[in-house]
Amino acid sequence: MLPANPKLSTGLPSLDRVLKGILAGDNVVWQVDHVGDYIPFVEPYCRHATACGTPLVYFRFAKHPPLVAGHPGIDVRVLHPEAGFETFIGEVRQTIRDKGRGAFYVFDCLSDLAVDWYSDQMLGNFFMLTCPYLLDMETVAYFAILRGTHSTQATSAIADTTQLLLDVLRYQDRLYVHPLKVQHRHSPTMHMLHVWEGDEFHPVRQSAVISEVQTGIAWPQLDSMNYQLGVWNRTFLEAIEVTDPVNADRCSLEHAAQLTQRLLRMVVSRDERILRLAERYLGLPDVLEIGKRMIGTGLIGGKSVGMLLARAILRQSGARWAEVLEPHDSFYIGSDVFYTYLVRNGVWWVREKQRDPETFLDGAETARQRMLTGTFPDSIVSQFAQMLDYFGQCPIIVRSSSLLEDNFGNAFAGKYDSVFCVNQGHRDQRLEDFLSAVRSIYASSMSERALRYRAQRGLLDRDEQMALLVQRVSGAVRGDLFYPEMAGVGLSFNPYVWSEHIDPHAGVLRLVFGLGTRAVDRSDDDYTRIVALNAPRRRPEAGFDQVRRYAQRRVDCLDLEANRLTSLALRDVLARSQGLAMDMFASRDEEAEERASTQGASAACPWVLTFDRLLSDTDYVETMREMLRVLEEAYGYPVDVEFTTNFLDGSEYRIGLVQCRPLQVREGGAAAAPPTDVPRERLVLRAHGAVIGHSAPLDVDRIIYVVPSAYGRLPTPDRYAVARLIGDITRSDVEARTVLLAGPGRWGTSTPSLGVPVTFSDIHTISALCEIVAMRDDLVPDVSLGTHFLNELIEMDILYLALFPGRDGNWLNSDLLERAPSRLLDLIPDAGGTLWFGCSTPVPWAGAISGSTPTC
Repeated sequence: MLPANPKLSTGLPSLDRVLKGILAGDNVVWQVDHVGDYIPFVEPYCRHATACGTPLVYFRFAKHPPLVAGHPGIDVRVLHPEAGFETFIGEVRQTIRDKGRGAFYVFDCLSDLAVDWYSDQMLGNFFMLTCPYLLDMETVAYFAILRGTHSTQATSAIADTTQLLLDVLRYQDRLYVHPLKVQHRHSPTMHMLHVWEGDEFHPVRQSAVISEVQTGIAWPQLDSMNYQLGVWNRTFLEAIEVTDPVNADRCSLEHAAQLTQRLLRMVVSRDERILRLAERYLGLPDVLEIGKRMIGTGLIGGKSVGMLLARAILRQSGARWAEVLEPHDSFYIGSDVFYTYLVRNGVWWVREKQRDPETFLDGAETARQRMLTGTFPDSIVSQFAQMLDYFGQCPIIVRSSSLLEDNFGNAFAGKYDSVFCVNQGHRDQRLEDFLSAVRSIYASSMSERALRYRAQRGLLDRDEQMALLVQRVSGAVRGDLFYPEMAGVGLSFNPYVWSEHIDPHAGVLRLVFGLGTRAVDRSDDDYTRIVALNAPRRRPEAGFDQVRRYAQRRVDCLDLEANRLTSLALRDVLARSQGLAMDMFASRDEEAEERASTQGASAACPWVLTFDRLLSDTDYVETMREMLRVLEEAYGYPVDVEFTTNFLDGSEYRIGLVQCRPLQVREGGAAAAPPTDVPRERLVLRAHGAVIGHSAPLDVDRIIYVVPSAYGRLPTPDRYAVARLIGDITRSDVEARTVLLAGPGRWGTSTPSLGVPVTFSDIHTISALCEIVAMRDDLVPDVSLGTHFLNELIEMDILYLALFPGRDGNWLNSDLLERAPSRLLDLIPDAGGTLWFGCSTPVPWAGAISGSTPTC
């Protein structure tokens, strides 16, 4: 029977009777061979809607001719799929919200979306998100897809979600309708083939006619014969044919170039700067190799692209790199897998809110928890298992590789997780460990840290899909441990110039023994080796006593027995790694050995990690300097790389290049020299030595000063309270444009006994950060070159300096600071009792902050 509401109609009364009427909330999908066969059904539908005064919206986004051109009373919304999935669906859903309940909708042919997004999976995701929303809003919506064009990733999602799926066939200039799915309605003839004659739709009852019509239409084969041959696989198959020497004479260079550009946009990036690099250094065979090692579809993300581009750039620059670079056999999990995970696990509704600066944190923690326990499609799990079979029990690392990550302008350093899978145990356990790693990284996209970073960088409205890079961990089994002999970070521009003999354009390395996590994650209680590449033996430390004191003491490695990442004292690593030759990386501590000998004992650890022989007896420095130079020249921009190094025999080594991204530095011009005539009693502070950043004269509006002696007496909970208070001040102090933050120990530490445990979102608005070496005698600031902490400072153009009270060239006027009138209670009225001071505005002294000798 027909519904009570006469406004709900296809505009074709006979078809309404065949379908037992149109119901509020119906989504109607027309499966056609040509868009022209969709139009005869759209036109009467639109005429009926406008005649009834029902709001009618036409979403125009495809390349085919308009469906309803010239119809009065139709609200045409022009959309741009190329702007990205999130932007597109956001505009659609906003329109539906604005129109309210009961509106009618016409969509262009959805098949064009799969072409624009290079993905049947994303077409399916779009429908699964849009159709239920239209159902809830009690609308009626028309869609079309082209028959035989899409994989089951799209067709199954559409068929399972829609209320009506109608097959349209044209045979001998007559149109036939075959209802495949009509939800909540039934009749003895509903699902038969119907012929459209005049104003009527009649069921075709004779088998001879039915078979004649249906065999006259191209049959796309069963899914088992045509599995996943959608837009993605068809494009790759075409590329394989083009690269086949047999077809060389039939494929023009122009066609091959067009296909390469299309695949680069499908797989590598849609950022124009990255695409220009990719078109120069990646060819069609390179992209096909990526496709062979992809799980799912979509883009491979910034981290994967950076690694592949860097290797291709070096490979083209000279034959030597084929011998020096450790080969990689990485796998890539496409960004579409992430979106499908969000849709499948009911998290998309939170994702939509994150485009709004007012609501971007709403529900994020709930969504993050749900993502930690989500499920994957069986087809994806099967591919995960095949990949793990390839790696066997070799350790792997699963790394975030989002679309915006490691790109020009946005590093996202440390904002998303990367997870080591030690990969021990039986097959099912290894698979479950891997699934947990993927869930963890996906969930990190919902962390407050990542979302605040996006908000600060104005990126909330940008498509931010999470692809993944799965890499074999570089290193070797040593006893029951696994680790590389060396790892680190290299910067082609050295922002830390502690001596006039250092050329910043020569680059710098931050080296560690063992896994590189110790080089990129700031270690609160340890140090690394900083190497200026034009002066590798020059050190900030003076004498072997200081070298020993500020050398790396702990090693990150994988414990194969415990099946986890661990951090061990160097002496324990050496004890569990029998036969390891250390003289390439460490110097013998003869003093410690002599002291132990006089006491009739052996030194606890006779080695100090100096890397002296590596730097003086091999060509390693020249190799790394050349690597950084070549990459910077190709990028046209300073670069930041992560690498591993393992020695095969003697001095022969292999470098594992695991990451490359633009280094977000800003070139500094000539800065005014700091004033030399400031009376000592009016000089607030002077620091010389550990400085990162370009010279810049600044008029300081505010100094936030944490009194070292008072902070040192606070219990741990109060130290966290001080960190939170600093965040409250920086967010509420709208008067201060230039802020200097000074305090004891290491800013951003996770250990309050070593410094102030602020988060970067607490301090991202400051202009200069000063670490006062006053927490403990044995604790000095660790110049954090190459760490996530440094990348954030550089991105926000924050000057970093370390102040050593009592050392030549350093001065802290603590009396002046502690006597200065405090503005704390003016800014935060309920902050009484906090033991630190804020100076009033204007600052009662001339100020200059210089990148070589900072002075306030």
